[in-house]
Amino acid sequence: MEERMLTCINCPLGCSVKVELENGTIKSITGNSCERGRTYAEKEVTSPTRIVTSIIPVLDGDVAMVSVKTASDIPKEKIFDCMNAINTIEAKAPISIGDVLIKNVCGTNVDIIATKNINKIK
Repeated sequence: MEERMLTCINCPLGCSVKVELENGTIKSITGNSCERGRTYAEKEVTSPTRIVTSIIPVLDGDVAMVSVKTASDIPKEKIFDCMNAINTIEAKAPISIGDVLIKNVCGTNVDIIATKNINKIK
């Protein structure tokens, strides 16, 4: 039987959660204080995902870079592909929070969005 120890990140408690697996199937989850911890542990051992954050250059903006992130979490194994896609683009000012800068990044059905307003240089 395989054991995985995780620290839950769903709330400030940071519970130490132990997941026991047998042949890739979850047999038990212990140590979580709430149901959110159980859900986190199940997802983390079966199909881990992450939010990706970065910055991209801005053309004609009052700021040189804009912060961006994935609109939701993506499969963990797609992080480097996502970063490679982010590193190939530039945005043109003006930019508003929530603007989609890359649609469906790397076939994940998740967009890369701006997280800052950038004004155009006048």
